[in-house]
Amino acid sequence: MSTLSLPPALQSDLAALDQLIRLRLRSDIALVNTVSEYIIASGGKRLRPVLLMLMARALDSGQRCDAPGSGHVQLAAVVEFIHTATLLHDDVVDESALRRGRQTANAAFGNAASVLVGDFLYSRAFQMMVEVDRMRVMQVLSDATNIIAEGEVLQLMNCNDPDVDEGRYLQVIRYKTARLFEASARLGAILNDASPELEEAAAEYGRRIGTAFQLVDDILDYEGNPADIGKNVGDDLREGKPTLPLIYLMAHGSALERSLVRQAIEEGETAAFDQILAAVQQSGALRYARERAAQETEAAQAALAAFTPSPYTDALGAIAQSALARDR
Repeated sequence: MSTLSLPPALQSDLAALDQLIRLRLRSDIALVNTVSEYIIASGGKRLRPVLLMLMARALDSGQRCDAPGSGHVQLAAVVEFIHTATLLHDDVVDESALRRGRQTANAAFGNAASVLVGDFLYSRAFQMMVEVDRMRVMQVLSDATNIIAEGEVLQLMNCNDPDVDEGRYLQVIRYKTARLFEASARLGAILNDASPELEEAAAEYGRRIGTAFQLVDDILDYEGNPADIGKNVGDDLREGKPTLPLIYLMAHGSALERSLVRQAIEEGETAAFDQILAAVQQSGALRYARERAAQETEAAQAALAAFTPSPYTDALGAIAQSALARDR
């Protein structure tokens, strides 16, 4: 988020968020503190918390966000904890060794520690959401967490299946990735008792942004620089994940290209990665995936039309624009 210009109030919110995250990560168990500090030190865009806080301020007509106990920073920490817990579990399931340019927690501390600290983060998130003491907030976050878990299972079912189509692929994104973006933006509206129409517009914005970001993530696996994206290029193929560039190539490539992709997905190997990469680039698969991501960001921008213009809606619009331009 450092490349975006955020309103001064958001800068203050982010400072308060960092302080709260470190405070609420503390545990009497030394290993929890060690792994938690390792995760925090690895960085991250904090995009979901930023969406929540921007949306809360965009809809804040009574300066609630500046009042004690407003809840928007607390819930921003909650969604960051939930997101981080999913990353810890994801890296174990995917057997990943690199994230954000450094060893994953499971590579550094082992699978058991990663899973258990992920559980700690989930449970700490639920403790904190209860403190906000709003049933609607708990409903949105508990539903989102359950849907994310279903998305993880759907992705597991899709792995090593070369017959996954675009519909099944997008369903995983909407469950596994976009749902927490959607919940984050929706919570910003709920905290301000926004109308049902504004709440749905906020949710639509979050859902579309989340989908766009995942689409671009999957594109970068075929055109990114490892030093920029913080993981190894080709990891998705190694994990047997049929992402949109491969799905497009399976539908439009030659018989030989389809055969190479099918074998690579089924076996989860990257021996033919250079050939597949060349085919992906020549087939127009990356261009198509970027067009799909652009459609999502355009829909996100359209959703913002429901809100009164402000520096906060400007920042939300800038985030939508940055989704396509990023290289990490």
